[in-house]
Amino acid sequence: MKPILFVFLTAFILSACHSSSTEENDNADVAAPVTPAIKYEEVDYFLHDTSLFTEGLLMHDGQLFESTGSPDKGRKSLIGINDLKTGHFIKKVELAQDSLFGEGIVFFKNRLYQLTYKNHIGFIYDATSYKKIGQFPIKKEGWGITTDGKAVIMSDGTDSLNYLDPDNLTTYKKLPVTENGRRRDSLNELEYIKGYIYANIWLTNNIVKIDPANGKVVGKLDLSTLAFKAALTTGGDALNGIAYDSTTGYMYVTGKLWPHIHQLKLSQ
Repeated sequence: MKPILFVFLTAFILSACHSSSTEENDNADVAAPVTPAIKYEEVDYFLHDTSLFTEGLLMHDGQLFESTGSPDKGRKSLIGINDLKTGHFIKKVELAQDSLFGEGIVFFKNRLYQLTYKNHIGFIYDATSYKKIGQFPIKKEGWGITTDGKAVIMSDGTDSLNYLDPDNLTTYKKLPVTENGRRRDSLNELEYIKGYIYANIWLTNNIVKIDPANGKVVGKLDLSTLAFKAALTTGGDALNGIAYDSTTGYMYVTGKLWPHIHQLKLSQ
């Protein structure tokens, strides 16, 4: 009887341990939800100047604008238009000083706004002539910038988005961003699309979709495949640059020193 009892007790203990382990795994699954994936289809791709250190991308009046940074000596920060038919970059603005590191751009009404990285200053241009008509202070760092049609929305690399009054460009609201209950920092290039804010996550191949009503990340776009192709082709740097064409519904993405701009169709 003793051996039988021993086998029974052993089986019971193993079963209990397995049940406990299963419960722990189940609890772990509940405690660590996965951000819903946003699926996409690559519709087309276009040549991109591989000398451009991309910091911002946007559609304006049917043209694809890009802003660049200047991480190397002798390289200027630029704003210009990508000619998708030829792959040529048509320069419109050049920051004169190498020390000025350009970042994101946005058009708002009849003005073009440009951020700088660590220079604590932003520039304002006439949206037609591209002549500089003003500037504004940036308290921390300038990363990405977009608009919802009412406010100018800026990222500074942290887990918060800054809402700026377009009349004086002062911050009147901060939106903390969370992903599955945790702070989502490293918010970079921004684009406002159909009521949501899309943001590149710095040094990743991900773009997150943020609900501006509560700051929660409600979806994630993984572009590792495109980033891998860029790295193999030209040694392209980090994914950076989101543009949306409201007339076609297509998203355009690229990265620093990437050989291509990719036209994507997102799943609903």
